[in-house]
Amino acid sequence: MNFLSKAISNYKIILAIVLLFALAASFQSYFQQARTFGESTIKYTNYNNYVIFKQSFIHLIENKDLYQLYPKEHWDLFKYSPTFSLFFGALAIFPDLIGLNLWNILNAITLMLAVYYLPKVNLKQKGLIVLIFLIELMTSMQNEQSNALIAGLIILAFGLLERQHYFIAAFCVVFSVFIKLFGIVGFALFLFYPQKWKLILYTTVWIVILFLLPLLVVDFQQLKLLYLSWGNMLEADHSGSYGFSVMGWLQSWFGFAANKLSVVAAGVILFLLPLMRFDLYKKYLFRILTLSSVLLWIVIFNHKAESPTFVIAMAGVSIWFIIGDKNLLNSILFFSALLFTSLSPTDIFPRFLREEFVIPYSLKVVPCILIWLVILYKMIVMKNESNELQKPTSL
Repeated sequence: MNFLSKAISNYKIILAIVLLFALAASFQSYFQQARTFGESTIKYTNYNNYVIFKQSFIHLIENKDLYQLYPKEHWDLFKYSPTFSLFFGALAIFPDLIGLNLWNILNAITLMLAVYYLPKVNLKQKGLIVLIFLIELMTSMQNEQSNALIAGLIILAFGLLERQHYFIAAFCVVFSVFIKLFGIVGFALFLFYPQKWKLILYTTVWIVILFLLPLLVVDFQQLKLLYLSWGNMLEADHSGSYGFSVMGWLQSWFGFAANKLSVVAAGVILFLLPLMRFDLYKKYLFRILTLSSVLLWIVIFNHKAESPTFVIAMAGVSIWFIIGDKNLLNSILFFSALLFTSLSPTDIFPRFLREEFVIPYSLKVVPCILIWLVILYKMIVMKNESNELQKPTSL
C-alpha cells in the first residue's frame, strides 16, 4: 500500500499513464477498419471526428460553408466555431496518424496539467483525481472529442484565478466557449475574485480577438456568413434528442417530455442558489465545490450529452469526492458514478445490463445529477467558520 501511495503521488508515473492512454486511443482509432455511422451506407474512417475537425480547416481556407454536410469526406456536421477550425490548422498540416496522436495528447495533457495546477491540493489527491476520470478520458479520446480540452481549460482557469493570473484565466474560459458554447458556464467562477473590471476587460479583449481571428484566412463578409451559418446550425441542432441529461432522465423515468429551455432555466436557478452565499466567497472549499458544480452542470443540462462528454462531469465528480467529505452517502454516490457513469459503456460491464437498463433509463447521468444536488446542498448549508480554507491565494 505504501508503494501504491507513492506511485499515485508521483506525477511522472501519472503522466506516463495518461500519455500511454492517449497513444493507445489514437492507434486504436487509426488502425481499426472503416465503418458506417448512423443510417449512412458509406464507410468512413474510425476516427471520423478528427477528420471533421481537420476538414473544417480545409473548408475554411477554401471559403466554404463549414456547417454543411460533406458526405464524401466524413459523416455528420462540424459544430464548432470558425475560430476552432482555424486553430485546428496547426494539426491539419500533419499526416492523420501524427495529427490524431497530437490531438489526443493535447486533450489529455491539458486536463492533467490543469488538475496539477490546482492550489491547496496535494500530489496524492491530484493523482487520484486523474486516475478516477481516466476511463472517461479514454472514452473521449477514442472518439477524438474535445471534451477533455474543455474540462482542462475550465479547471486551469480556476487555478489561474486563484493565483490572480486573470488575463490567461479569461483566455481559457473564452476559448472553451469558442470550442463549445456550454463553456460559458465557466464565467460563474469570476464571481469570487477581486478586480472584476480586469476580468470584464480581459474577457472582452479575448472575445474580440478570437471572434476576429479567422480573418487571417477569410475576409469579413465570409466570416459574417460563417457565424450566421453556425448560429442557424446550432438552432436546428437544438431540436435533437435529450441525450444523457436531466431532460433524458425525466423522459426515460417519468415519461415527461420536458421543454429544454424550461429545464435549463430551472438548472440555472438551482446553480445560482448557493452563489447567494456571498459570505462564503473567501472560502476555498466553497470555490472549488463551485468548480465541481460547473463541470457537472455543463454535462447534465446539455441535451446533446453523449458518453464521451462525461469526462467533463467525472472531472467534477473526482474533484468533489477527493476534496470533500467522505461520509456514507458521498461514498455510495461516488461508487455509483464509477459503476454507471464510467464503467457501464465498457466491456467490463455486462452488455445485457447496459442495453436493457443503463441506456434506456439514462443511468449514466443519474449519479451525476444526484452528486450535483449534494454539492448544491453542501454549499447552501456550509458554515462560515474561520478555520476553513481561505481566500484566493497569490501564489
